[in-house]
Amino acid sequence: MTEITLNDRIKEKTAAALGLFDGVHEGHELILRNAGMYSMRNYAPSVFTFRTESIKIKHGKPFEYIYTNRQKLEKISKNIRYVLSPDFDEVRNMTGEEFVEKILVNIMNVGAVVCGDNFRFGKNASCGISELKSFGEKYGFEVKISKLGENHFSSEKYRELLRNGEVEKLYPHNAYSLFGEVVRGNQIGRTINFPTVNQLYAENQLVPKFGVYRTRTFIDEKCFPSVTNIGVKPTVKGERNPLAETHILHFGGNLYGKTITVEFLEFIRPEIKFSSLDELKNQIEKDISRVKNN
Repeated sequence: MTEITLNDRIKEKTAAALGLFDGVHEGHELILRNAGMYSMRNYAPSVFTFRTESIKIKHGKPFEYIYTNRQKLEKISKNIRYVLSPDFDEVRNMTGEEFVEKILVNIMNVGAVVCGDNFRFGKNASCGISELKSFGEKYGFEVKISKLGENHFSSEKYRELLRNGEVEKLYPHNAYSLFGEVVRGNQIGRTINFPTVNQLYAENQLVPKFGVYRTRTFIDEKCFPSVTNIGVKPTVKGERNPLAETHILHFGGNLYGKTITVEFLEFIRPEIKFSSLDELKNQIEKDISRVKNN
């Protein structure tokens, strides 16, 4: 997948999937698949989206995104040839027609665009699918609307389930995963014989319900069962930002600086402040036993 900028122009005709794609859930997958179908007409499957971190307010309230832009692009990269993801502020003041002409026609060279039936564009979200179809007729590209229906899975539903820790309701079709670099922690886990790898959440990124989860971890295309705690490690003194701390079963290598994917399967228990590290160790043993027996 090639990332392009607002200074580029794609030479071949494209079929562009349009949307924020936060969560890359099954509704988004439908849009992406429909864009991919145009490869049979020699249109390069492509995506227009916004850099996730550049969206500060959505529906009148602070926006907590599910995936960072890097994580999102990793999830949508399969079978996509080009992606354009500018900052929202670079596009927000364009009228609907300016967006179509400058972005879709001149930069992305669209032969077709695909979006959901709730897609909005142009300054203050002034345009919808009827305007998009009119612009398609004017500028010579096809518009395909992926009808999601009233009960379709939404990004807001995704956020609600994560806030409640209900990750099992997301698996497998909308499985939540954390894709990111392993950073060095305080290494408390090593002192109680349960070494962990740490992944940080970005500013304004939605942090799922604090607690312990049954997970599986992908390292160099190999999959390992694992146990992940999301939270602030209340048993250990000091203030800290929320992070995901994963103990990987049957693995003993050094992962610092490496990018791994942790996929969440089941919520086991809330995060608890224990009276001692020994008490914490005993509970971790129980958590790991539950994962092994699942």
